Amino acid sequence: MAGMRRAPAGKTKCCSLHTVTFLLVTLFLVLSGTGFRILGNSMLGSRQAGVGKRGELDGLQAVEPSRMVYGQPKVLTPCRSDVLVLTPWLAPVVWEGTFNTDVLNEQFRLWNATIGLTVFAIRKYMVFLELFLQTAEKYFMVGHRVTYYVFTDRPADVPHVPLREGRRVEVLKVPGALSWQEVSMHRMEMISNFSQQRFLREVDYLVCMDVDMKFCDHVGVEILSPRFGTLHPGFYGAAREAFTYERRPQSQAYIPRDEGDFYYAGGFFGGSVVEVLQLTTACHQAMVVDQANGLEAVWHDESHLNRYLLDHKPTKVLSPEYLWDRQKLGWPPVMKKLRFVAVPKGHLDIRGS
Repeated sequence: MAGMRRAPAGKTKCCSLHTVTFLLVTLFLVLSGTGFRILGNSMLGSRQAGVGKRGELDGLQAVEPSRMVYGQPKVLTPCRSDVLVLTPWLAPVVWEGTFNTDVLNEQFRLWNATIGLTVFAIRKYMVFLELFLQTAEKYFMVGHRVTYYVFTDRPADVPHVPLREGRRVEVLKVPGALSWQEVSMHRMEMISNFSQQRFLREVDYLVCMDVDMKFCDHVGVEILSPRFGTLHPGFYGAAREAFTYERRPQSQAYIPRDEGDFYYAGGFFGGSVVEVLQLTTACHQAMVVDQANGLEAVWHDESHLNRYLLDHKPTKVLSPEYLWDRQKLGWPPVMKKLRFVAVPKGHLDIRGS
């Protein structure tokens, strides 16, 4: 046809020869299995190098899995028959007896994940920080890299607690608040801001906790998931009508009485940094709208957290083992372990300061 030029005969033969050679080499690689090994090693190398982990390559080397011997899971034998272990949207509910710590630790060791823990020690709440950190070093993410992000208005008073290898404390100075309600209302904003400024580059997961607590047993990688919430110890057995959701339709945190899955505690939530950024940003923006309309949700950031997790279901739910008040609730048989518990205190003395 007009406008089309023929390639010289010699060039055509050369291209044909290259094509045949390429096909023969490809066939050899496939038959020998080398091609699959190259592809597999390339994919593993990309994961271990941190692609998609914190948004950039960090040069990590592939970690070889170690041989493990453990009991076989039994398809016809449920791990727990006395509690809910799976939500209707197929998110695991984490109880003692539903996971194998050794298997999980090995999986996260292969990825070499770093966990950030945020905690607010504002004004007199600083008194709880030392016990919090001491018990965290004993029970929290043992064997994994951890960065404790301490938000405080009293940096000089942050205690020096001996830390395991690969773990550190980062002090983040924030303005002192006038009341515990203000700390609660601004917590989402500060976590959101620092997630954008630092956390996205520094850690893989964020765990957000209350400081007036102590660890009493293992809290490890079994909690980690893109987005997780914790069942409130006061409502885990209650009907949704009894939940203390925000019930005023004018509020951004409003949940009708015929809606709701669980009541989640504001003192223990988290996930990947990207997911926590989205959660905290959305909750903060909702609070700003409420404030502009002269409203404050009944339980502050916890009310907005519950609204968000109703609309954006958690990918994992932690049982009340992970947030408990033994002084108020005792130790019921359904709780095989109490992992993270409230420290006895006089609320009026602390919150009124």
